[in-house]
Amino acid sequence: MLGLEGVAVPLGMVLTVLSTVLCIIYGLLNWNRGYITEEELEQEQLWKEEESKVKENL
Repeated sequence: MLGLEGVAVPLGMVLTVLSTVLCIIYGLLNWNRGYITEEELEQEQLWKEEESKVKENL
């Protein structure tokens, strides 16, 4: 295969291509999924409000 002796190098090349294809498929399937839950979003908003109050007091 490609003039390479042994099994390890061609196997490594095949596994690299396979891994790349699987990562692309996974990325496409999960492209627009939300990653922040409603609870985390509320907590982040409360944190931002508290931070703005602290900045006003300084």
